[in-house]
Amino acid sequence: MRESKIEKYLVDRVKAMGGEVRKVKWIGRNGAPDRLVMLPRAWARTLDQPYVLIGDFPAQTIWVELKATGVEPEAHQLREHTRMRAMGQRVEVIDSLRGVEDLLS
Repeated sequence: MRESKIEKYLVDRVKAMGGEVRKVKWIGRNGAPDRLVMLPRAWARTLDQPYVLIGDFPAQTIWVELKATGVEPEAHQLREHTRMRAMGQRVEVIDSLRGVEDLLS
């Protein structure tokens, strides 16, 4: 599956949950994850509503590297992900619609 289709699906799903998504580009440096996902709180699916807030959980910020299905991140991207994780950031690599669902569930 093309990366652009997965990216559009991610953006649409996050917005449907009341979240925000930003396109990311580092200035003067390579390897930035593609998107910054900001979810307002913890969400749960119910039978009668697609999503409802549960409890008083803190908001979530997730850096997302999107790839076409079966494509791995390049070495410079993996180095940047490692640096970010060392700073306590959550970085996820997604290459499928199922990966988007897993991230948001």
